[in-house]
Amino acid sequence: MASKREELQKGLYEVGMPIRRAVLSDAYVDNALKNGGTEFAKAMQEFTTAFCWGAVWDRPGLDRKQRSIVNIAMLAATSKIHELAIHVRGAVNNGVSATEIREILVQVCIYMGVPAGMEAFKASEQVLVKMAEEGATIKP
Repeated sequence: MASKREELQKGLYEVGMPIRRAVLSDAYVDNALKNGGTEFAKAMQEFTTAFCWGAVWDRPGLDRKQRSIVNIAMLAATSKIHELAIHVRGAVNNGVSATEIREILVQVCIYMGVPAGMEAFKASEQVLVKMAEEGATIKP
């Protein structure tokens, strides 16, 4: 018999997976699940999908675009460049424009420091260029 926590996590996982796929893309999520498919890593994939995407991204109060903007700012400010690149792609999928991304990063530069901002700019630009090469529509 499943515990209440397991039941909660399962329900949130079911809510979170479609949101995660919509924001990050099926290809990204499939790859993450495949590469995180060990028993050790599986727990983190399930936890992240349930509690990040199911519990937080599904909350009322902010739409997906606003959540993407917050994520870009936090990840850039904390120099989490790998995650930033993932969330820049998600932000574009959520309607954040290249101009908005640029302005978020300028804000990060002023309040968190130029080195963090420069790394974030480089990583974000690489993602935007790659997405354009892939044929994605990116708002200017």
